[in-house]
Amino acid sequence: MGRIRVLSDIVANKIAAGEVVERPASAVKELLENSLDAGSSRVRVEAEAGGRRLIRITDDGHGMLRDDALLAFERHATSKLADVHDLLQIATLGFRGEALPSIASVSRLTLETRSPEETTGTTVEIAGGRIVRCEESALAAGTVITVRDLFYNVPARKKFLRTEQTELAHIASLVTHYSLAYPAKSFELRHNGAELLSVTAVSTLRDRVFQVFGSQTLEELIDLGLTEREFAGDEDEGSPQRTYALRGFVSRPQVQKSNRNSIYVFVNGRLIRDRLLLHALSAAYHQIIPPNAYPFALLFLDCSVAEVDVNVHPSKTEVRFRRGTFAHDFVRDAIKGALNAARPVSSLPLPASPPQQPAAQLPFSEFTQKLENFAYEQQQQPPQPLQPTAAEPVIALRQPALFTPPAPDVTIAPPVPAALMQPGSRQRRIPDTHGPLPPGLAAEPAASLDALRNLHPLGQLHDSFIIAASADGLWIIDQHVAHERILFEKVLRQMALGQVERQSLLMPILLELTAAQQVECERISADLEAVGFEIEPFGPRTIAVKAAPADVSTGEVGRVIFEILEIADQEMRQTSFADIRHDMAASIACRAAIKINNPLDPRRMQWLLDELAATQFPMSCPHGRPIALRYPTREILKGFHRI
Repeated sequence: MGRIRVLSDIVANKIAAGEVVERPASAVKELLENSLDAGSSRVRVEAEAGGRRLIRITDDGHGMLRDDALLAFERHATSKLADVHDLLQIATLGFRGEALPSIASVSRLTLETRSPEETTGTTVEIAGGRIVRCEESALAAGTVITVRDLFYNVPARKKFLRTEQTELAHIASLVTHYSLAYPAKSFELRHNGAELLSVTAVSTLRDRVFQVFGSQTLEELIDLGLTEREFAGDEDEGSPQRTYALRGFVSRPQVQKSNRNSIYVFVNGRLIRDRLLLHALSAAYHQIIPPNAYPFALLFLDCSVAEVDVNVHPSKTEVRFRRGTFAHDFVRDAIKGALNAARPVSSLPLPASPPQQPAAQLPFSEFTQKLENFAYEQQQQPPQPLQPTAAEPVIALRQPALFTPPAPDVTIAPPVPAALMQPGSRQRRIPDTHGPLPPGLAAEPAASLDALRNLHPLGQLHDSFIIAASADGLWIIDQHVAHERILFEKVLRQMALGQVERQSLLMPILLELTAAQQVECERISADLEAVGFEIEPFGPRTIAVKAAPADVSTGEVGRVIFEILEIADQEMRQTSFADIRHDMAASIACRAAIKINNPLDPRRMQWLLDELAATQFPMSCPHGRPIALRYPTREILKGFHRI
């Protein structure tokens, strides 16, 4: 007897289930996609015990005929493909015909469905892949699929499931994703009878984002609008000109997540986790946010179905683009262009509600201490934190020499009468008797760094932060990272023109390298020359630096060289030469920039603000740290009970 045998349908379905149904959320995904393919306008998802005990999907789609209801549980039975050519232009979420038989083979499944073409519906019950019953039923149009006791007959797979809360989190994330992708449809998610998500149909994606995430998240996002890019079709195939389109939202630079869980990517309405597009998103935020941080992103990429292959992964979460480089660069450029156009500014973190303790007891020194810590952490050898003394207050504001404030008229406010206090220790607003507000002061302007052009410096905080004012509020600018951004873009411009400013050193600087550093130095010698260095070999594993970028002091030349060699060793094999040159320019800018604990005169501060306003990305330094924080005028007015 031969060794090769044909597996039974039950075994084959269980093997397929191992690929398609990894956890309860996998079953929800397959069934939810079927509901969307069926043209449903309302979808309800119910689960119990994290989906282990019960999963129920109810929709109002076109349902199935009786014969189709039975045929749907045969392997590779589908209504979405007819021949092999259809695989090249898949426009539906599901298409393989594996989901229902795979799920039915590892659970107790009940299908209740009725097509509007029939007066009665059909109920099919399957346990472990075997049909238990099939009968006519009085049902509403649409489909209800109930999955009970998932993996009851595959105990080994059941042991690998996580806790109930973990499995529920996966289901909730999945339903949230698809509710964002289809704002014109209603979605509901319930777990153990409790409602977790309920969104009605809306007309715009912005309205759906508000429904799901709320107004606070929406305020932190930048609308990409609709960006399109065309390319010519293949001449040998006679294909017409085609278009890629991108829409959605991305977060402002101050929104930084510790993982990718807040990145939602859809291609032609399909939820995916594509490395190419994730890299494009990271490239758009390169040197705008720190490298270990991730933005919030809700991206919808639409293109011809012939341009993307969705049949490359059993769970259909990965795709392959026909023109991968084109898609990558299009997404990167569109997001980066939106960030540049918006020039968003970070705001000082404000409490969600008024503090309950009196203003005199607020720990204001903690706020200034956080600012100090933030500045000192930027230096490799930070100085000792400032210690307040009796002669020096915690906040040391250095006034410009040209500005002398009048002596303040200090008056101690009397205690608030008890009659003006409401229950809950909330103070009743006293009518304003000091005259109307200046015109337009109460209106909050758009939070954009375009306001840098109109800033007036007031002084310095600890000789490290520039305090400035404008019509839209009070600003705090980190002088080191601001100058770092200015120099960074200056170096990049000079590199692009081939006109990098360099200084010849009076005496060459000799640097001893390790064997690995010597290899890296030889490999990036052209890049080192492009950013302004002139280097020659000087004996075994020793180099002589004869010239350096003009902005780098002599004492920093060696540190910059070693930093660049470390960047090359860690990243060159994974990133492009353009990224390496950007990192080299960032290292030069950081070493050459104005340091903290450095007093500046008014003219120097004004120059720094003007130059920062002229940069392309004034939001953050090349390493992703924010440059400016704004305390909005509206919040100041609220604090003084003027509005």
